[in-house]
Amino acid sequence: MSDKYINFKTDMADERVDTYKRVNNLTEIDGVKVESKNDEIVTTTTVDVLNENGATALSKEIGKYITMEIKNIKYLEEKDKSKIINTLSNEIKNLIGEDKTKSILVVGLGNIYVTPDSLGPKVVQSVDITRHLINFAKDLVEPDTRSVSALSPGVLGTTGIETSEIITSVCNEVKPDIVIAIDSLASSSINRLGTTIQLSNTGITPGAGVRNKREGINQNTLNVPVIAIGVPTVVDMATITSEAIDKMVEVTKQKIENGDNSVKKEQIERVINIFNDDNKYNMIANVLDTDNFIVTPKEIDDVIQIVSDLISSGINMSIN
Repeated sequence: MSDKYINFKTDMADERVDTYKRVNNLTEIDGVKVESKNDEIVTTTTVDVLNENGATALSKEIGKYITMEIKNIKYLEEKDKSKIINTLSNEIKNLIGEDKTKSILVVGLGNIYVTPDSLGPKVVQSVDITRHLINFAKDLVEPDTRSVSALSPGVLGTTGIETSEIITSVCNEVKPDIVIAIDSLASSSINRLGTTIQLSNTGITPGAGVRNKREGINQNTLNVPVIAIGVPTVVDMATITSEAIDKMVEVTKQKIENGDNSVKKEQIERVINIFNDDNKYNMIANVLDTDNFIVTPKEIDDVIQIVSDLISSGINMSIN
């Protein structure tokens, strides 16, 4: 491919699509299909990575990526929450299938003691677990109840064991038919923190969005299908700065196009040309001269509680 390679600073597939199109001045990407639908509460975007060309362009595995962007998530009414949970449940069902004889292991990735990274463990706490009942108290459950187990493996820094090693060992013993992995993600936009849920059928690579990439958790490593569910909870400082510059540039371009005499066109255009997508991020990171801090919203406690409730309810509705 002759298009430019991009070192993405986001886990979100739809953001990668937008970035790749902008950098390469494209309207479509070979090997990538995008569809969106809107309603009053949720905007759902499905990105299908169809072949190796699409996978290379987005640095994403071939498969399906679904994002649900939720409007006014902190102020949802109960009827709106029910609608979101139902939509999420339907998307999960489409990924895992309707066969209730298939057992499921739900894995909550992350560190429960670090709030932005606690989404996975929080979700697991509210998932309806049935495997122990089916195995040891079968009379207490309905005949068609699906076997569901759950695990919060912690992180390497607190266990000394790679997360993938723990999950692989549990899968070898429990032998689930499907794994659902939940994790916190990174975004390239502050507006999407805590407001967007991404689902995929390609598994997950813990820490990839914050450049702490660990062993992948996917069908290749576990030998079972892995459905990933994540929510962006962090963005790095250089990305925030880059986004602010992009907005300033866009406003300035608008003023130039509208003939604003207060804008010195030639000088501004020279500055704009400096901030191209090839070097802008690295330039900003160098100017900041920091370890590139990771930023999260001040209300992250509330955000994690809201999205973990939505995701756990969606999982319970879809698998039981």
